[in-house]
Amino acid sequence: MMEISDLRIFQAVVQSGGITPAAKLLNRVQSNVTTRIQNLEENLGVLLFIREGKRLNLTSAGRILLNYAEQILALAEQARSAVHEAKPFGVFRLGTMESTAAVRLPRPLCEYHERYPNVSIELQTGSPREQIALVLAGELDAALIAGPVNDERLNTLPIFEEMLVLVGSAKHPLMASPRDARPRTALVFHPGCPYRTRLEGWFARAGVPIERVVELTSYHAMLGCVAAGMGVALMPLSVLETYSERSRLSIHPIPDPDFNKARTLLVWRKSMQNPAVTRFAELLLAYSNAAGA
Repeated sequence: MMEISDLRIFQAVVQSGGITPAAKLLNRVQSNVTTRIQNLEENLGVLLFIREGKRLNLTSAGRILLNYAEQILALAEQARSAVHEAKPFGVFRLGTMESTAAVRLPRPLCEYHERYPNVSIELQTGSPREQIALVLAGELDAALIAGPVNDERLNTLPIFEEMLVLVGSAKHPLMASPRDARPRTALVFHPGCPYRTRLEGWFARAGVPIERVVELTSYHAMLGCVAAGMGVALMPLSVLETYSERSRLSIHPIPDPDFNKARTLLVWRKSMQNPAVTRFAELLLAYSNAAGA
């Protein structure tokens, strides 16, 4: 089987005009270069050089191979440069939670696209559990999820810290504890949502059962149900800052620090070196620091 290294040795022999100068150029022993050329000729079934004393002249087959070798080696170098290129290009597959996509990402993604127009971003929302599985499977390059994350296969970079608040209808009385919730209906996303887990944990710690759980698929649907008095929800305060009918809601801080904060992390596989992820992480950190998030 012909290898890239065989072609490099072949090219060096042609350019230097012989085995001995090629060996010096490649920092190899002369016998190794001779053996590699002989093996290459045997694999191809042709003579590549006409030997005239210490001078080697290309045969017609050798000239054909040289043309292809130069093309192949040039492409190999381009591939090496592309893999390690600091400026990203290609498809960047990013996973995120819905709240992060809606509130935190529009401006960074817009700037990212302006800086790196050769990158095509594919965005996918889902629960942290789903996102981690997709990152580990190589189906996502990175994901923004609520922590904590404990997986040694992943790099984790804190990006945003979200203040979580309880949301009720406009006339809902103060919710100092789960006992104050009226009705005790939890308006939540699917199981695995970190904010649902915190809301359920807040009720459980107080020993108060949730009487009914209503699963929804979007924050607008959830806030509409909250405004109608159907139940209570837990969500990042940043989501409410973009809601046009905030006057129909009441906002209630949670005094317990175990439930009132969530850190959003950027995660990606430790084994992956992707310039698109690196540049995206730098941009997100700049936005986070500017906003004091």
